[in-house]
Amino acid sequence: MLEIKAKLKVAHGAYKVEVKGQLKLPFDSRQKSRLRTQLVSGEEVALLLPRGEILRGGDLVTASDGRVIEVLAEAEKLLHIESASLAKLAYHLGNRHVPVQVGQAFLRIAEDHVLEEMLKKLGAKVSRVEAPFEPEAGAYAGGHHQHDEMGHGGKIHDHGDHDHHDHDHEHKH
Repeated sequence: MLEIKAKLKVAHGAYKVEVKGQLKLPFDSRQKSRLRTQLVSGEEVALLLPRGEILRGGDLVTASDGRVIEVLAEAEKLLHIESASLAKLAYHLGNRHVPVQVGQAFLRIAEDHVLEEMLKKLGAKVSRVEAPFEPEAGAYAGGHHQHDEMGHGGKIHDHGDHDHHDHDHEHKH
């Protein structure tokens, strides 16, 4: 099976690289370090990335056979949020550890009817869109920050994965 173990550390378009495949994934899958999936062509592939590595649309990764694969951000059902007080809304979402995409005059989050109601009560204009989701990585992006004893870490969490065996050390406060 084809394996992808690393990002190509160049800016897309910095120099001529021949892309020989595409990997199209939603954000939830692009933040996993271990995943069995397939390229757009249908070829089976295994992601074996360093822990904490987040794939973004446009990233290039290298495959075990030497091919360069382009990462595509799959369109997802999102809430597009507009308001005169985006900072206040971002605070409330961040307080709930919700991954948030920050745009020029908008926020976007994964579709969630409970959060949608909260945002509307706070005066936001909320609309539904289908678009690639690229939330902020947060202050501790990079995967070196461990969870504290309350399970909180400063990175984007995979809330579906409750196997927290990554406690290499405990935080001392």
